[in-house]
Amino acid sequence: MRLWSIHPKYMDTKGLLALWREGLLAKAVLEGKTRGYCSHPQVSRFRKAENPLALINAYLFFVFREAEKRGFNFDRSKIKEEILKEQIPVSKGQRDYEFKLLKNKLTARDKTKLKELTSVSRIELNPLFYLVEGDVECWEKVHKDLLKKSG
Repeated sequence: MRLWSIHPKYMDTKGLLALWREGLLAKAVLEGKTRGYCSHPQVSRFRKAENPLALINAYLFFVFREAEKRGFNFDRSKIKEEILKEQIPVSKGQRDYEFKLLKNKLTARDKTKLKELTSVSRIELNPLFYLVEGDVECWEKVHKDLLKKSG
């Protein structure tokens, strides 16, 4: 499961579909509707919040909006409309690592999308998150070879 901190606009089609599906799985976990993934770090960062369900719904809304811009037909009824009252911090190191990870995945999956991302100079976050100083988050399963790569 990966709930990307970076903005969903950077996802290729396959990535955006996976993000929606995995976000819905995280929502089911937070609602207590599934036993799996209960202690997954991607879910844990939502669980730490005052209102985890509101946050996962808001997160999924931003994914839904990106899908809508691309003409996809995601089922809006699967998420509850929320007013964003709280955000989750994410470190600069995590943001940068996720962007490198995505570009690495795109080298095999979608060269056109990868080319689009080469011109990105300011990496945006999913609006649910706000940026703080710091390295890659302690919960991240880091691919050491990506830390060595520049860009």
